[in-house]
Amino acid sequence: MGAAADLDRRAYDLAVADLRAQLAALPSGAPVRLGKRTSNLFRTREASSAPRLDVSAFSGVLHVDPDRRTADVLGMTTYEDLVAATLPHGLMPLVVPQLKTITLGGAVTGLGIESSSFRNGTPHESVLEMDVLTGAGEVLTVTPDGEHAELFAGFPNSYGTLGYALRLLIELEPVQPYVHLRHIACASVAEAADVMAAACRGREADFVDATWFSPDEVRVTLASWAASAPYVSDYTGQHVYYRSVQSRDEDWLTVVDYLWRWDTDWFWCSRAFGAQNPLVRRLWPKRWLRSDVYWKIVAFEKRHGWKTHWDLRRGLPRREDVVQDVEVPVERLAEFMEVFAREVPIAPVWFCPLQQRPAGRTWPLYPLEQDRLYVNVGFWSSVPLDADEPDGTHNRLVERLVEELGGHKSLYSTSYYDEDAFWRLYGGETYARLKTAYDPERRLLDLYDKTVRNR
Repeated sequence: MGAAADLDRRAYDLAVADLRAQLAALPSGAPVRLGKRTSNLFRTREASSAPRLDVSAFSGVLHVDPDRRTADVLGMTTYEDLVAATLPHGLMPLVVPQLKTITLGGAVTGLGIESSSFRNGTPHESVLEMDVLTGAGEVLTVTPDGEHAELFAGFPNSYGTLGYALRLLIELEPVQPYVHLRHIACASVAEAADVMAAACRGREADFVDATWFSPDEVRVTLASWAASAPYVSDYTGQHVYYRSVQSRDEDWLTVVDYLWRWDTDWFWCSRAFGAQNPLVRRLWPKRWLRSDVYWKIVAFEKRHGWKTHWDLRRGLPRREDVVQDVEVPVERLAEFMEVFAREVPIAPVWFCPLQQRPAGRTWPLYPLEQDRLYVNVGFWSSVPLDADEPDGTHNRLVERLVEELGGHKSLYSTSYYDEDAFWRLYGGETYARLKTAYDPERRLLDLYDKTVRNR
């Protein structure tokens, strides 16, 4: 099934019937897992030989309605394919996460964010209805106000432990051909926080994010739609986007290149593979300058550990992966970064403002305050460990700090919470009620087991 054109709804119904048959054929009590081709999770799971459901049929766009500004989309559709289907209509999803192979269903059940999130929230907030395959084997159509409204509200941040989104009806918004970027130099995190807060609250731009290079160098990017452009830059080949943020005050990109500006170099993480070395970059095929290629390299290293073993043989210290996205209130951002810069030697760091849409809804498994502006802080690297420091030292510090500052941490990567703290932070009472209602035999993993115990 391709995503660029409308798909046959009858084919979707047949795929649903086949998936339910796959689930029914599993041995009684056998755990249920998906057989996905791509992943953007950074948790190392325990090896499992459990059978997996084939969900390859659930990729594609059923229909784009330009008049209502909606798209009917299958859950395993990547944002790369979704955007390719909506842009010809002059539309895009309200929030397009940074990496091309993030799926719509994954962004809704596992959260997602981008530079439109200060006005559009997160991807689940633009969902109008979903078809969800539950652990009980039912396929339910859930809506904000229908019979299964509690499941609709509890689905975000459940990571497939309450069910899988097979089809989603989402809102879209209009685009213009170009995006005009202004990179504002700030001499401190506090100054950058003030600039972002003013821009978000005053709607001074359509997109807001920032890059922290050091405690005294932060660049806030205010981007706005443009009908025309005096020129357009290209960061899909020899030039690296984040370096332009540091060196330019102004820029123009096509809408496609703006949406995927971070994917080409996985923000800045491609430098770990030598892809930013000018000589290497000239030899590196352009089609391989994309996040899923780098992710496969990382996954290979995690399986085999060749580089880790080589570094240890050379006498280099052990390293701890610190790959996290956290949200802290904008007024506490400077406090967070003061400790982070001192204790966690990672740079650059990404800032992205976030505020829930004013829809009056609550999302109990990831409860943000309705009228409060947060900043997502993204940092993705590894840090050296002292001889007496156990693995997890820096991640545990981040978790404690985020909680102290009234923030939240995404669960796509390694977590260390004890069980009581975890359920207090992530809607334990609501989750237990939903688990009993929609997965009574516990065919799907438990959220704590999946995200902390890595089962």
